[in-house]
Amino acid sequence: MMRLAMIVSRVRTEEKLLLEAFQRLGVEPEVISDDGIVLDPVELDPSWLEYDLVLARSLSASRGLYTTRILNSFGVNTVNTYETSATCADKVLTTVALARAGVSQPSARLAFTPESATRAIERLGYPAVLKPAFGSWGRLLAKVNDRDSAEAILEHRQTLGNFIHHVYYVQSYVDKAHGRDIRAFVVGDRTICAIYRTSSHWITNTARGGVASACAVTPELDDLCLRTAQAVGGGVLAIDLFEADDGLVVNEVNHTMEFRNSIEPTGVDIPGEIAAYAVDLATVAPRPVNR
Repeated sequence: MMRLAMIVSRVRTEEKLLLEAFQRLGVEPEVISDDGIVLDPVELDPSWLEYDLVLARSLSASRGLYTTRILNSFGVNTVNTYETSATCADKVLTTVALARAGVSQPSARLAFTPESATRAIERLGYPAVLKPAFGSWGRLLAKVNDRDSAEAILEHRQTLGNFIHHVYYVQSYVDKAHGRDIRAFVVGDRTICAIYRTSSHWITNTARGGVASACAVTPELDDLCLRTAQAVGGGVLAIDLFEADDGLVVNEVNHTMEFRNSIEPTGVDIPGEIAAYAVDLATVAPRPVNR
């Protein structure tokens, strides 16, 4: 009998939909709260080895990364893998992976002091976008319009105590066509659907008020999404893209995406697609060996 687990921080709408999708396939995943997980990185608890696959849905990037790293090291299959998750969780690593694969993306710079970050911004040109290397939901993004705003924002960032705020990832600003961007969903080797996210604000995340509508998966979009997914290691991904003057460019890749707002406009059963992919993967993947 197939055994699946789903690691969660809390059971949101997405997790409820996934559980229902698995149940329709005759599978009842065990829900594991990441609050209570205790992992031995040297000798894994044998109970983890009984799972054919673990679906990692932690809201915390650090919890998800450490958990999948340890589970994968003992042969436990996860969606997504540690390699994919680690690349997507870090915008710098994502940029490097996409560049090596020849995937179109906005120009970016990396700096480590306010002074060097100011030079990086001015080399890209105003306006530019200052992003945290780790982060989601459009939080802590800053559109930098001139040197005065750059100096103010960088001073605030430097004052924050967390070391990650002292890594300055700067991206060239892309003036979105029609005030929108695209979010496409890739499951395995298929781009299953896509949405436009439209907003009067320059940040179009649906978590920040962007409105979702259907977007056709054109051959150009499909090709770029599949090459992007392959570049970061594949799996279940949401890819954010801009419609630039010279074609589509990839902005970010998300490894633990939300999808509740994309089901109705696309008419695609996104949780059903994810569940079917996970079950197929668990069926063909070898069960881990107790070490």
